Amino acid sequence: MATTGWGVVEKGRDQRCRAVRYGCILTPAATPMVERLQALARGLQRLIDDEKPDVAAVEELFFAKDSRTAANVGQARGVILYVLSQRGLPVHEYNPRNVKMALTGYGGADKSQMQKMVQGLLSLKEMPKPDDAADALAIALCHLNTQRFADGPAGAVRPKTGERP
Repeated sequence: MATTGWGVVEKGRDQRCRAVRYGCILTPAATPMVERLQALARGLQRLIDDEKPDVAAVEELFFAKDSRTAANVGQARGVILYVLSQRGLPVHEYNPRNVKMALTGYGGADKSQMQKMVQGLLSLKEMPKPDDAADALAIALCHLNTQRFADGPAGAVRPKTGERP
C-alpha cells in the first residue's frame, strides 16, 4: 500500500494550533502507476473541496535509496503540486531538517521525538497515526510557525508524499 499523508491545522485566536483533520490517501501497490496517480489527484481534490484551505505546505523531495523509489515519489509529488496549483493554493515547501528544527529545535530529531512534539503542540490525546499523517501535521506546524514570523497566522493543508508512493 502506498501512502500520502495529509493534515489540516489551524491557529485559533489564542494563537494555539489545532488539528482539524488528518489521515492518508492510500493506493494499492499492485495498481498501475497511472491509476494510483489519478486516485491521489482525486483524493487531494476532494480534500481541498471539503476543507477549503488557504495555503498548502509540502515536504521537499529528499534523496531515496534507490532510483525507482525516487522516481515514484517524484511522480506523486508532481501530481500533488499540480493539483494544489490548479486549485490556486499558494504552496510552501520545507525540507525534513527544517521541519525538525521548527518543531524541536534540533534538525536531527528522531521520529518519536517529532511525533511527541506534534501530539503536544496540537494537544492530541493520542499520537497521530499513521506515521505519514503525523509527518504531514509536522509540516503543517512548521509552516504555521514559520509564517508567524512572516505573514501572520494561516490555515493550511499539508500533503506529504509517503516513502512508498
